[in-house]
Amino acid sequence: MTASPPPHDESQQPPQSPRPPGGAHLDSSAHIMDRITSRLGSRLSLVALDGSRRPAPPALVLVGHGSRDPRALSTVGALAERVRALRPDLAVHLGHIELNAPLLPDTLAGLGTAEAVLVPLLLSRGYHVKHDIPEMAAAASARTRVATPLGPHPLLVETLHARLVEAGWRDRMTAEQRRSSAVVLAAAGSRDPDSDIDTHRTAQLLAERLGVPVVPAYATTAAPSVPAAVRALAARGRHRVAVASYFTAPGRFATECAEAAPWIAAAPLGAHPAMADLILHRYDQATATQESPAARELAPAI
Repeated sequence: MTASPPPHDESQQPPQSPRPPGGAHLDSSAHIMDRITSRLGSRLSLVALDGSRRPAPPALVLVGHGSRDPRALSTVGALAERVRALRPDLAVHLGHIELNAPLLPDTLAGLGTAEAVLVPLLLSRGYHVKHDIPEMAAAASARTRVATPLGPHPLLVETLHARLVEAGWRDRMTAEQRRSSAVVLAAAGSRDPDSDIDTHRTAQLLAERLGVPVVPAYATTAAPSVPAAVRALAARGRHRVAVASYFTAPGRFATECAEAAPWIAAAPLGAHPAMADLILHRYDQATATQESPAARELAPAI
């Protein structure tokens, strides 16, 4: 089940420009200009230098895990809408591994023999990324590439930080507050060691951003659990412990992890703008290569 870890690309992400002062009006104006620029660039990209129309780009298929919690489906739908707003001329579809319709095989069947890039809405490498998704892709008539999972990446850290701030986290602390503060990064958990490596890398990046310890913990399968991580931090004098929800959307695991927070609990990543940017980044990475790492891993078994 293990595979050679693909190189992380955190260093490739350009630094975020500071937001201009001036309040809601400037923020709104900047957002409008970004939308106009995005739409114009998207349309121009379909026109060749001789004026002829280029073929449409491969469709983007967002691959969600699926959940019995109705909030998960609405969150993923909102995230898909953000992606469509950024790339109006890109066909964006949704498919789930389980539990929710449309299921990924049904979405791929609807594409016929068209090209598509599958972007997993998963935060680390694991069984779904290495086996389930490539196998579903290989069984379809569509010509597919499977992008790498969303994490680890600085844009995820940007989203985690934003959700913590929304929950009450403050970057400015006294020395005493900083010494007593920490974060538990609550993730789903996996038996795949690569998944653990990826989650620890995100925790490291978030710790660098916050300036306090960040400890990965898991809702299932892996250890430590979120309550165990909270207790371990308390034993080290870290009593102001926040739980960062390392889940794409709300669900049972995210809710249970939040309930274990002794101080503040952040919302899941959700449809944050940085998440839409990251999805398109993974899509662009996949379209720039002939074949995804996941597809190459599966190739000998076909």
